[in-house]
Amino acid sequence: MIHVLAFVTAKPGSRDQVLDHFRANMPAVHAEQGCIEYQPAIDAPGGGAMQEPLGADTFVVVEKWSTMDDLKAHAASSHMAAYGAKVKDLLAGRTIRVLTSAAE
Repeated sequence: MIHVLAFVTAKPGSRDQVLDHFRANMPAVHAEQGCIEYQPAIDAPGGGAMQEPLGADTFVVVEKWSTMDDLKAHAASSHMAAYGAKVKDLLAGRTIRVLTSAAE
C-alpha cells in the first residue's frame, strides 16, 4: 500500500475556495482504480500542546493507494489536471510525501 501526505498551502484567505474545488473533484478520485482513501484534513480544535498547527491557510490531503502505478495514474489523470488548473493561482505552495509502511 502507498500512503501520501500532501501539505497544501493556499494564498491567505483562499483555503476555503481551494477546498471547494478539492471536494468537487473527490468523487472522480474515489472512482479511480486503487484509491483506498483520499480526503482533506485541517487542524483539529483542542489539540493543545501536542500539536503544531498547520494554520488557517493549510490543509493536508491524506491518501492511500493500492499500488504505486495507481498513484501515478491518479497524478496523470485529466480530472487532476483540471483541478490543478482551477487552483494554481490560489496556491502558495505544496509539499508531497509518498510513503510506504515501515511496520512490515
